[in-house]
Amino acid sequence: MPFPAQIAPGRAKYPEYKPLLLWAVLLASTSFSVYKNFTAIDTHTVHEKEIIQLRLNDTNGIENFVKNFAKAYYSWDTSKEAIEARTTEISKYLTKELQDLNADTIRTDIPTSATVTNVLVWNVEQSGTDDFTVAYEVDQQVKEGEQTQAVTENYTVTVHVDKNGAMVITQNPTLAPAVQKSKYEPKAQETDVSVSSDTVKDVTAFLETFFKFYPTATEKELAYYVKDGVLAPVSGDYVFSELVNPVFTEDGDNLKVSVSVKYLNNKSKMTQISQYELVLHKDDNWKIVE
Repeated sequence: MPFPAQIAPGRAKYPEYKPLLLWAVLLASTSFSVYKNFTAIDTHTVHEKEIIQLRLNDTNGIENFVKNFAKAYYSWDTSKEAIEARTTEISKYLTKELQDLNADTIRTDIPTSATVTNVLVWNVEQSGTDDFTVAYEVDQQVKEGEQTQAVTENYTVTVHVDKNGAMVITQNPTLAPAVQKSKYEPKAQETDVSVSSDTVKDVTAFLETFFKFYPTATEKELAYYVKDGVLAPVSGDYVFSELVNPVFTEDGDNLKVSVSVKYLNNKSKMTQISQYELVLHKDDNWKIVE
């Protein structure tokens, strides 16, 4: 009868560890669930971002949709037939709610007519998974009696795009600020004092020769002055006038040149000023390498 006595003490020890084991299993299970949950959220978020980025890669269709709408919306005549034709045309772009909202925007008793001369789309911004806010500018010729004036205004609309690419405007044209000119001015460049006067003189002579020759040069002829087609032929009827404010900077064995080149356009008689950022290198002769 020794066996029960030997087994009993061993069995008495295990119950002491059961609560700890259960807590360990519970903790591991909870941790795994939390990890899976966060991983799923993160994966979903990344997936959503990828979809949005993909849809933003090509906005040409949205831009053209808004341009065509604007040409119809901002052009009108006050005859009954013209108003009906405009109403029919803009209904191709607007939700039913917006069609009703715009029912009386143009009436037979207003004193003006208008034609659109240009539409510029300035920005397309995603405002939801399938919605895009479009900022645009409209140029009109507005006629009242015998007087005609040019009018430029800026607006935004919201465009909804279905999965199959079908579009509809869901927010009516809303006044927006015009795009403003930036006050930014780049820092003026200055010639590197370490560039010798002889080098400046030599490179200036090279550039003057090159730019006199450049407008009519073929690709084969340019190879003497330019490495690996860095500057392509332009084949224009231009007469070289002068180099304007060339700035020279040493760059190791090379020389960087920032220069404006003044030409006379023989066809239009306009002065054309082109700007170049060039890198030159000299072996036997100077050559444009970048």
